[in-house]
Amino acid sequence: MGEARESRIEAVWARWTAWFLGAALATLLALWGFAAALDPFGLRVSTGQTPRPLMDINQRFMYPQLVRSGGFDSAVFGTSTMRLLDPAILSRGIDGHFANLAMNAATPWEQLQMATLFAGQVAAPKTILWGIDGTWCDADATNEAKRLTPRPFPPWLYDGIRWRDWSQLMNLTTLEIAARLLAHRLGLMPERIRGDGYEVFTPPEALYDAARARWHLYGGADPWPDPGPVVPAESVPAEIRAQWRFPALDWLDGALARFPAGTRLLLVLPPAHHASQPRQGSAAAQRESACKAAVAALATRRGATVVDYALPSPITLRDDNYWDPLHFRLPIARRLEAEIASVAKGGPLQPDGAARVIAPSR
Repeated sequence: MGEARESRIEAVWARWTAWFLGAALATLLALWGFAAALDPFGLRVSTGQTPRPLMDINQRFMYPQLVRSGGFDSAVFGTSTMRLLDPAILSRGIDGHFANLAMNAATPWEQLQMATLFAGQVAAPKTILWGIDGTWCDADATNEAKRLTPRPFPPWLYDGIRWRDWSQLMNLTTLEIAARLLAHRLGLMPERIRGDGYEVFTPPEALYDAARARWHLYGGADPWPDPGPVVPAESVPAEIRAQWRFPALDWLDGALARFPAGTRLLLVLPPAHHASQPRQGSAAAQRESACKAAVAALATRRGATVVDYALPSPITLRDDNYWDPLHFRLPIARRLEAEIASVAKGGPLQPDGAARVIAPSR
């Protein structure tokens, strides 16, 4: 009698376990199917197809589909210092159809992945506009620890092996983005980033507060740092100069080499506020100048043009041009767009000395 009862209990538990596992598997398949059907990362997008609306602010996941769509023959690469450049304005000013593929806090390695994807997917790229921040000059920029940031990066979206990307969809973040995409399609939520990668991520201009901006610029320092040059200039021994290395520039050189000879290559050193720049004459400024010279040398080899805004100027010396040490305001973005378009067509910069061309293309 006891054995029969135990057998019945075991049978009940076996059925319950089977139903539980079956229900769990069905739920997982349903959730995966929901994410796969919505396809928030545009895994099914290929040349000639429209990318999905961009519903997440992590550009690392959102932008590869813009590249794979084939809808853009020109691109902006870089960090957030390039994200305020409007690709629609650049497309009108420079012959091309631009996407802004710059990413917040993107490391040189992450930028390289985006550029490599673009070079491999776009048959005849017209113009590449690449913002070269100070991170490209770091001596340890190519170290494994410097390749990524706390922001997740999906190498599987960049490796060209698309069949195995589907297995990456089963996670809560993807489900959340898929739900946002569904809400967008139902008219309940706007897209997070415009379809060409552009987003005004800074606060509205009408809310600009000069005092608050100065706090961000100087971190509460009193008095504010002297923007003038170090006099006399600091002496840097020759043996120290000989040790200066900029290893990430080898990555940049290789990336530019992937683009065909007919591609217009524009390298822009963004205009960071003077508080974030080394003072002229300091050892740090001299190292920065050496890095700029190295950028100019590789640009000359690759037929690129370098426009340098990273210097003391009417842009970088005015506090009210900035939200914080790295991010300028929209009027400055509009100026850069116009000047870059002018330089791209062989025209001049504005005559106030806010920028200089340090390596004209061949």
